[in-house]
Amino acid sequence: MEMFQLRRAEDVAQAVGAAAYAEDRQGAPVRFLAGGTTLIDLMKLDVERPAMVIDIGRLPLDRIEPTPEHGVRIGAMVRNSDLAHDPLIRERYPVLSQALLSGASAQLRNMATTGGNLLQRTRCVYFRDVAMPCNKREPGSGCPAIGGYNRNLAVLGTSESCIASNPSDMNVALMALGATIEIQGPEGARTVGIDDFFVLPDDTPQRETVLEAGELITHVTLPPLPAGTRSHYLKLRDRASYEFALASAAVVVTLANGGITAARFAMGGIGTRPWRLPATEVLLAGGAPSAAVFDAAARELLREARPQSQNAFKIELARRCLVHALDTVTTAD
Repeated sequence: MEMFQLRRAEDVAQAVGAAAYAEDRQGAPVRFLAGGTTLIDLMKLDVERPAMVIDIGRLPLDRIEPTPEHGVRIGAMVRNSDLAHDPLIRERYPVLSQALLSGASAQLRNMATTGGNLLQRTRCVYFRDVAMPCNKREPGSGCPAIGGYNRNLAVLGTSESCIASNPSDMNVALMALGATIEIQGPEGARTVGIDDFFVLPDDTPQRETVLEAGELITHVTLPPLPAGTRSHYLKLRDRASYEFALASAAVVVTLANGGITAARFAMGGIGTRPWRLPATEVLLAGGAPSAAVFDAAARELLREARPQSQNAFKIELARRCLVHALDTVTTAD
């Protein structure tokens, strides 16, 4: 770990102002420290080398509140364990609770935060090993995962520059729920729908989200769900505990009179970002639940998958994962 300057922010304006000053005036790379479950690990590995770390652990962003529209607003500093066990989340958005409880360990969930989880970085072994080239760390250095060890990496949204998969469970559920991200930065506040928050690698794999320098996530808002909505999270992995998804599915389906009136779903473990394809959801709306319809939607979502030398099995695994999740949520009592 390299030397760095540590500052502690007492409010959002102070955190954003300190980051903007360090980056704009001093040219110093800055990182915000919340739970530290990812950042500290990467700093120890020399993957992250910020000149300044701003501790935001005291910011008053740790509340879960209902919105006037009957949705929920979640502070960026809410711990994963608190969010997963919150009665409002368990009642209205069980898919989010299930996703959070399927990730990491209880100890890590007690530390990890909502904002930090949104920015969770890939577990690609080449990204985490500074002895190897990696376009995410050093653009233009190459991607040895292509043709190398890639069993756990992405088959959707990849490019010639990067095939790293997004590791988060929470982000898959938020994608299926249509969350909105609230951001505060040097230029003021803005909101971004989660569909537009993550960036595909293309030729700039070092950039993973739309966040600009000095911007800080402050809240995540979940929209209200109509009556008759059910949700479910299914995660397939090599072992049952403390393991990242090979394929996962978050499904949110609204049922009425035996038919599907609306559906929204996303998948994890298979994409460079939480993967959603709205065109596939249209195949479900307006019809009765059936294995054939679910299979058609899954095959369409995976139609443009580009497997690597070791992860072609993910395509069939993901198909079965999504079909099973949709069957589970539409047949549940």
